[in-house]
Amino acid sequence: MAELLDTVDLRKSYGSGEGKVEVLKGVTLQVEAGATVALVGASGAGKSTLLHLLGALDRPSSGTVKFRGEDIFRQSDSALALFRNRSIGFVFQFHHLLPEFTALENSMMPLLISGMKRDEAAVIAEEMLSNVGLSHRLTHKPGELSGGEQQRVAIARSLVLSPQLLLADEPTGNLDMKTSEGIHDLLSEINGRTGITIIIVTHNELLAARMGRTIRLVDGRLD
Repeated sequence: MAELLDTVDLRKSYGSGEGKVEVLKGVTLQVEAGATVALVGASGAGKSTLLHLLGALDRPSSGTVKFRGEDIFRQSDSALALFRNRSIGFVFQFHHLLPEFTALENSMMPLLISGMKRDEAAVIAEEMLSNVGLSHRLTHKPGELSGGEQQRVAIARSLVLSPQLLLADEPTGNLDMKTSEGIHDLLSEINGRTGITIIIVTHNELLAARMGRTIRLVDGRLD
């Protein structure tokens, strides 16, 4: 398989002088297109920071992140935002669904923001919600959905623009084990059906073991 991501000596620190905190201390890794990867490690090891850099949500202090051979951080902020919106889907521990909108409307948001007409966006969002098992919950608002269902809406929303990479930060952190297993089964099914590359940050070693590859971070470095 071709490499999708390639990082070289990736470093990230905050502050300066005596108050400087080094979070990532030289991470070099490659991720193949279509892979499923779990990022594991203790709290504070740098997992979420690494995920944010891979997703271009933050810039590194030094080092490179190449996406299909292109150094993404050579781009301007506006070009980087466009790349992020078109190429990467994000799922977080907290679903960040808008409570006043239905599951369908929440899933449509990225399409509407990209300029798509509402009718066209609704068709795509409805198909994606059906793909994650929520065809019967289209008109329900987040407060009417279970935690697992809310996360499925968040996953559908992250996929409506057909990204090449899905990044998930503790997507099952607030869910019980059975519901967590259902979410991981869903992600595995999506990977198998679409070939999307998936990288998940998780504290759950059992769920991490179900991914194709596990990367362990210890104090800002690969173990």
